[in-house]
Amino acid sequence: MTKLITAFALFVISLISAQGQQATASSQGGQFEQGMGKAFKLWGEGNNTEASALFERIAAAEQNNWLPNYYIALVNTTSAFGTKDKEQIKLLLSKAQNALDVEMGKDQNNAELYVMQAMINTAWIVYDPMTNGQKLSGATMALYGKAEALAPNNPRVVFGKAEFEIGGAKFWGQDTKPMCAQIEKAIGLFATFKPETSFSPKWGLDRALEAQKNCNK
Repeated sequence: MTKLITAFALFVISLISAQGQQATASSQGGQFEQGMGKAFKLWGEGNNTEASALFERIAAAEQNNWLPNYYIALVNTTSAFGTKDKEQIKLLLSKAQNALDVEMGKDQNNAELYVMQAMINTAWIVYDPMTNGQKLSGATMALYGKAEALAPNNPRVVFGKAEFEIGGAKFWGQDTKPMCAQIEKAIGLFATFKPETSFSPKWGLDRALEAQKNCNK
């Protein structure tokens, strides 16, 4: 499980970098675009609490747009991976879950939401492997299965599923070659994947390339 925790610490760093870069290109436009751009900028600068609060204000004003709540969940989950304070982790993951629940209640056909739920579950597993590993591992794989059925060519779906499986395989001493092949596939998909909007999720390539290096060791 230590390897899994280390992997996700690296994942958080690469994700923040990717989304921070997105903010620079998207800070112009209407009120929604400006607000989202500012929130990404705050997040990219490491001001996670302020970024989350701004995404919350945008979510309250834009109730038909799933992205603000998605990013509330993402910011708080990645923050949870980056802290060792167990009480703080619980608060962060609770905030992430509440935001995601709003969007899952509206739409069960969005693969990105299932990937986000899988990430929250993974954070709980890292938080307490002995208690949550057995309880949430099967449910998390089921989430990736649903995401894969909806969007088999989404690189975050392919990569997330493979990396989660690698964490389990390493823990049990199993062969990781099949998962490494899926990571290779995900890297190829990142090259062709077109986000629906400038604010749609695009993170993951940096982390996939890092995971590829670990596969080749």
